[in-house]
Amino acid sequence: MRPSFPPPSVPVRDECVELSPLRVSGPETTPGSGMGVTGGSGGGGICFFSERLRLPLCCLGVFVCYFWYGVLQETITRGKYGEGAKQEKFRYALSLVFIQCVINAIFAKLLIQFFDAVKVDRTRNWLYAACSLSYLGAMVSSNSALQFVNYPTQVLGKSCKPIPVMLLGVTVLRKKYPLSKYLCVLLIVTGVALFMYKPKSGGSVGDEHVFGYGELLLLLSLTLDGLTGVSQDHMRAYYQTGSNHMMLNVNLWSTLFLGAGKNILLGLQGKKIMLI
Repeated sequence: MRPSFPPPSVPVRDECVELSPLRVSGPETTPGSGMGVTGGSGGGGICFFSERLRLPLCCLGVFVCYFWYGVLQETITRGKYGEGAKQEKFRYALSLVFIQCVINAIFAKLLIQFFDAVKVDRTRNWLYAACSLSYLGAMVSSNSALQFVNYPTQVLGKSCKPIPVMLLGVTVLRKKYPLSKYLCVLLIVTGVALFMYKPKSGGSVGDEHVFGYGELLLLLSLTLDGLTGVSQDHMRAYYQTGSNHMMLNVNLWSTLFLGAGKNILLGLQGKKIMLI
């Protein structure tokens, strides 16, 4: 019986050796069936073409959307409502941010439903909740600042966002950034400083701009933006959180917090009216 064992072992090894090329050639022959080869090569070309177009299309989309967003935001927040003695300024920053968060959450849900349904999100809910607090505070502060400063000033202030993000990233997350990022931030700050610089003229003193409440709100918004960026970097590093899931959950938590806050404020106002 002993001599009979070696002969079967040799063909078994031969079969294993023959299976490996079959596995390699399998995926190559599968696209070749029917129109698969043309679709495969064409698909690769289309994918490469779309990758080349993605950057300019995204840049154009960001520019157009933010331009129209800025026009609408400044029109709403700096507009006058009413006529004559009943004319009043916009005082509903929380309601504006609430509507923005609801629309952002709906848009993110549609993106996940149609383009990102396969990916599973494993990020902890408390991280989303913590991130939404800083995100919410930054949006409310930024929108409230528009009641005191114009939109170009707000945009210039918000363009300094990389500064708190990098500072908190270095101090909190112990991150190390390349020298090129520091140079980019320095160029941004220099450009903002040059744009905002106004040499003193011999004109009226009333034209001089004083650091006021609007600038303080922008500074608070920048600080909270830095906290938001640090928490988002943490989620991406440890949970590989996708942008669509992050957008959905952060805006959902922000909507929840805002809704609860609005109900509490309305309840307090109702009690004041009852007492009066």
